[in-house]
Amino acid sequence: MAQETDAPQAPPTAPTAPARALLPFILPGVAVGVAASLVFVGVSAAAEQLQHVLWGPLPDALGLGRFSAAWMSVMLVATGAAVGLVVWKAPGHAGPDPATLALNAPVLPPAVLPGLVLAAGLMLAGGPSLGPENPVIAVNVGLAAWLGGRLMPRTPGELWPVLAESATIGALFGTPVAAALVISEALAGRPMRGRLWDNLFAPLTAGACGAVTTTLVARPSFDLGLPPMGHPRAGDVLAAVVIAPAAALLGMAAVYAFPYVHAVFRRLRHPMLMLPAGGVVLAALGVLGGPLTLFKGLAEVGELARRPDGWSAGQFAAMAVVKLAALLVAASAGFRGGRIFPAVFVGTALGLCAHALVPAVHPAVGVATAVLGMLLAVTRQGWVSLFTAAVLVASPGVLALLCIASLPAWLLVTGRPQMQLGEDGAPVR
Repeated sequence: MAQETDAPQAPPTAPTAPARALLPFILPGVAVGVAASLVFVGVSAAAEQLQHVLWGPLPDALGLGRFSAAWMSVMLVATGAAVGLVVWKAPGHAGPDPATLALNAPVLPPAVLPGLVLAAGLMLAGGPSLGPENPVIAVNVGLAAWLGGRLMPRTPGELWPVLAESATIGALFGTPVAAALVISEALAGRPMRGRLWDNLFAPLTAGACGAVTTTLVARPSFDLGLPPMGHPRAGDVLAAVVIAPAAALLGMAAVYAFPYVHAVFRRLRHPMLMLPAGGVVLAALGVLGGPLTLFKGLAEVGELARRPDGWSAGQFAAMAVVKLAALLVAASAGFRGGRIFPAVFVGTALGLCAHALVPAVHPAVGVATAVLGMLLAVTRQGWVSLFTAAVLVASPGVLALLCIASLPAWLLVTGRPQMQLGEDGAPVR
């Protein structure tokens, strides 16, 4: 008689893919990675050149201050009108309403992409508080799907958007780690075939090539140069678990206001009314908050970090609130852009506000944890939030603090509305 055993059976493990199954993905990953990075660098460089002209020689020639109230008003209203004209007349209206989009982009027809690039470039140069990430990802996804399907028709069609998203995220942050983290987070909600690293092989290839290309061409750096911190202390832990949830709460205030502000602009119905009206509001916010609250915020974050004691706590708080309001208005009025970079500015200003209020709060701890909380609220992307906050301060000791601070901050934001709307205008959960 056979003896029965009650020992638990080990769960079956997913088989590992053989190398010959992964090798065909290298060429598409490399091609998409390099191309996506060049698109990102090209759009960014063109926008920066236009920004230099619009906010430098042009107001000088007119005898106006570069960041005077009059010139900010002219530029932001004109930018709204220019982007509105593109959205109105360009094929496909420069893509769908940006309020309905997250980092993962739909595959847009090729005819829509030139208008989207033009609208994004005008926005980046003109001063509204949005970043390049969403439109550039959408452009790269559309190009990859269109060209990939024609040049390599045997490659699965669903692979191209994943490669383009990974490549663009790698290019944006200058490292493939961010792309791998985002894709792994996306895979967590989907059934997978094989091991996680087998599924990440192609996206990681694209992300690595995108990051390396950007590094070679543009040499980006996210390190703010804040004073380095040593080993975390008890006071650092306390500061982290207070600042991150506080930043998340402020971010959630904007998230809850988003559908209402969006509905106000949608009542104007026409892009030539919505976007110039958004420009009027953004001009008023720019005059209130000053020139540092304009544009996508990355260069302006560096200016804040160079002088962490250069403003009072009240001034830092005012810049954070104004920048968050500008992000809310720009995203609601229809400007084509992303929310990560302006949210980083808001978090940086909040972190430096905490340092100004309580000098015992280390600037690196304040900035990193505030950026973490703000990004968790605005993006709902846990890995992107952790990674971005960590690379800003380049202090290894801050990583453990960020992991601890993410717990109460995540409890505040999870299950609640996101800063993304459905087609009916209702917030996505």
